[in-house]
Amino acid sequence: MGLQLYNSLTRRKEQFKPLQEGKAGIYVCGPTVYGHAHLGHTKSYVSFDILVRYLRYLGYDVTYVQNITDVGHLTDDADEGEDKIAKAAREQKKHPMALAELYTRSYFEDMDKLNCVRPDISPRASGHLTEQIDLVKTLIEKEYAYEVNGSVYFDVSKFKDYGKLSGRNIEEMLAGVRVEVSPDKKNPVDFALWKKAEPNHIMQWSSPWGMGYPAWHLECSVMSMKYLGATIDIHGGGLENKFPHHECEIAQSEAANGVQFVRYWMHNNMVTVDSQKMGKSLNNFITLKQAFNGAHERLTRSYDPLAVRQLILNSHYRSPLDFSDAALFAAQSGYGKITETVKAVRKRKGTATEGQIDANIAEQLMQLGEKFETAMNDDLNTSVALSVVFEMVRLANGLLQDDSATAETLGAVDDLFGRLGGDVLGVVKSEYAQTTGADDELTDKLVNILIEQRKQARKDKDFAKADDLRGKLDEIGIVLEDTPDKTTWRMK
Repeated sequence: MGLQLYNSLTRRKEQFKPLQEGKAGIYVCGPTVYGHAHLGHTKSYVSFDILVRYLRYLGYDVTYVQNITDVGHLTDDADEGEDKIAKAAREQKKHPMALAELYTRSYFEDMDKLNCVRPDISPRASGHLTEQIDLVKTLIEKEYAYEVNGSVYFDVSKFKDYGKLSGRNIEEMLAGVRVEVSPDKKNPVDFALWKKAEPNHIMQWSSPWGMGYPAWHLECSVMSMKYLGATIDIHGGGLENKFPHHECEIAQSEAANGVQFVRYWMHNNMVTVDSQKMGKSLNNFITLKQAFNGAHERLTRSYDPLAVRQLILNSHYRSPLDFSDAALFAAQSGYGKITETVKAVRKRKGTATEGQIDANIAEQLMQLGEKFETAMNDDLNTSVALSVVFEMVRLANGLLQDDSATAETLGAVDDLFGRLGGDVLGVVKSEYAQTTGADDELTDKLVNILIEQRKQARKDKDFAKADDLRGKLDEIGIVLEDTPDKTTWRMK
């Protein structure tokens, strides 16, 4: 059947057929960089990382575009309120662009640790002002937009398909209006394309309508079309972005170009805490840095970034994931089992006798590969795909008990771990730090000496020294794991 993806626009699974055979263009709404990335963000960016990885595994030439929003995203996610970055910059006493730069770097640091592939293109909203102004001009010329007092709005009444993605009609949208509507709008549901800036607004640029700044929805249309064309294969983002953000993208893009904007819309569900969406507005979030360091009251220990990734893979991307420390602890345990098995296979492979691949093992590996692909072809069912990797763990551990296992047989197992668990799921590293024999014993003694020093520092309430010791060990690939009874360590 090939790869089937759930299309939010048609509300059904469809076979993926890109515009150009063998190529795939993907645009994913990136972060608004006014704070550190948290576990809620992880659901989206790991999910679409899996999409990109699997398409490449299938042989597609993928162009992956993920933007950075550094201007225009207002606090009510629509047309009113303060720019989120400007607000955070004022609170932190930084220039908005300095703040955006700080958190952009932080975001990519966290994504690298999660083993998310870097986008091919990471455009910034502030770097595409000319293109955004040009799109607004086009919409005014085609009479889909109007200017009032220095701001420009899209006239929703002119676009008959508005609401086709979210399934909302104009009457429902009018009934759902919760904020005071600008008197400049012809209709309450019209949305901003360009906003007039007040004199004290730091982020503002010259335009045909006066000094102002682009609205949030505009940037994604412009950047996706600039790098992927007027019609793109896949557009992804969080479920919360379906309306109004993605609905507005469709309207302005299709009104300007007269062609379908996106062929496949994909939306990931959210991470919840006690059944509430995890987010900054509710102040119930845990940043990725806190998860990696165990520095949050909801966490009992620090967690490996790939264990956090594995937690996301345990659920389908379209299903909600209710966060708990217990669930993350279980993911850490599962990740540890995979890691130790792969290490053992690679270590044994280096000393095993050369010979033919065991025919029975080869058959089992082929069946596991087919089962994995069947799961992934069914709208990226990572929970089933991950269970296949655990079947491989059981197979490998049995093989490790067989003294006659050949290097070629173990190599075939390692290869499949690398392709399925590494290339696609991203939880198996291409290389692991290794120690053997006397090195193991010496390393254990030295690390335990540092653990005792850290324990004493914490007892003396010298937390800076304790954190410094943990950080230095982390730099050389050693992770400390605290439990109520003791501190243990492992290699990354």
